[in-house]
Amino acid sequence: MLHATLKQLSDGLTSGKFSSVEVTQYFIKRINDLNKSLNCFISVDAERSLAQARAADALRAAGNAQRLTGVPLAQKDIFCARGWLTTCGSKMLSNFVSPYDAHVIERFNAAGAVNLGKTNMDEFAMGSSNETSFYGPVRNPWDRERVPGGSSGGSAAAVAARLAPAATGTDTGGSIRQPAALTGICGLKPTYGLVSRYGMIAFASSLDQGGPMARTAEDLGLMLNVMAGFDTRDSTSLQRDTEDYNRDLTKPLAGLRVGLPKEFFAAGASADVIKAVEGAVAEYRKLGGEIVDVSLPNMALSVPVYYVLAPAEASSNLSRFDGVRYGYRTSDYGNLAEMYEKTRAEGFGAEVKRRILIGAYVLSHGYYDAYYIRAQKLRRLIAQDFVEAFKTCDVIMGPTSPSTAFKIGEKSGDPVQMYLSDIYTIAVNLAGLPGMSIPCGFDSGGLPVGLQIIGNYFSEARMLNVAHQYQLATDWHVKMPPGCEAFKS
Repeated sequence: MLHATLKQLSDGLTSGKFSSVEVTQYFIKRINDLNKSLNCFISVDAERSLAQARAADALRAAGNAQRLTGVPLAQKDIFCARGWLTTCGSKMLSNFVSPYDAHVIERFNAAGAVNLGKTNMDEFAMGSSNETSFYGPVRNPWDRERVPGGSSGGSAAAVAARLAPAATGTDTGGSIRQPAALTGICGLKPTYGLVSRYGMIAFASSLDQGGPMARTAEDLGLMLNVMAGFDTRDSTSLQRDTEDYNRDLTKPLAGLRVGLPKEFFAAGASADVIKAVEGAVAEYRKLGGEIVDVSLPNMALSVPVYYVLAPAEASSNLSRFDGVRYGYRTSDYGNLAEMYEKTRAEGFGAEVKRRILIGAYVLSHGYYDAYYIRAQKLRRLIAQDFVEAFKTCDVIMGPTSPSTAFKIGEKSGDPVQMYLSDIYTIAVNLAGLPGMSIPCGFDSGGLPVGLQIIGNYFSEARMLNVAHQYQLATDWHVKMPPGCEAFKS
């Protein structure tokens, strides 16, 4: 089971090769063996997971199984799940047990999937390294002294180390794709609005999007088939016909137009990253792809635009955490105002406080027009660049991250350098486009490199086809971090 994909696990359950209880027990044992050294999971409840597995086996026995019935998955701790501790990686929610399910959790429950546990993450999804979590940093299974990326670092590391066959993540500025790249797995950020945000604890509402993380493009499609769907409780949820995102996997790539933005290959990315990405592009030429030069002239503005808009939305969204209704409350206060102040001062970490302050500043009187409104105008220009580029290409490719995984603590004292870790991913969120990362090689130190594939709106099936055909021709995605198979904590 160690190297089985979601599809293989589903096929094995269907054929009776093993039961859901057996698969779930196997992964719970791996979590018990390895999580202490990796810190991937915040919450694990073996009894609850095995109860779901037994229910899934009963569904299969009754002939009522769906594709993912009985398959175990990990859930990022940003998704509310009834009866589960749901912390968002923060002291502020360290005692919050959700009374309801997020839409994504509802969809997986309805499909009969098993929840293996809630994965570690940067606090309120604010970070690119998984170092801001109240529960401590997640460690990259390829090198435990390095970060796994963020904010979905716990999900990424769990999948890479085979503690879970797949996991959910969320992506506000690259938080699925960047950790996928740094841990050597696949991650997909869907078109904005394709996956409901209901029950997904908000960071920046116009940017946040849930998505799947797995070891193959095919598995991403299986998960997206469950996750995508209209939800009346989310005003940004898109009402679209149901589709099978794996329907085009076997189509050949002859005639595919691959756009290479010159801005992705300018100074900034490491030589090892560029070499691996260029190798992937060469492979796409062999598969029948036509390489087209494109330009995204406003991409350099994406980081400053993002760090005006995202903190502005965060300052509004996080105002609800006041110690009154739920979550952490300070134990020592003299009046209501002091309770608010001390609860937020003690409950939030440094990075969350920094972004709340920035957001409050750019929304304040006298600065709103100069910063927030101007950033919104530039956001439209960034999106328009993609519209123009897709007139001459089908997908856009480039690096997911400018470097491979850096050491824990290396950038934590320099927020600007940390923010630049997402320089290639942020524009996709600003434009609301789908983007994904797949493994395409290693650097000279043996650390994974990710290839980013960006598609036009609602082109997820085409992107998965492009990724799947590459994975049929290469084996980067099947590589496993050394020491994970036999390691015991």
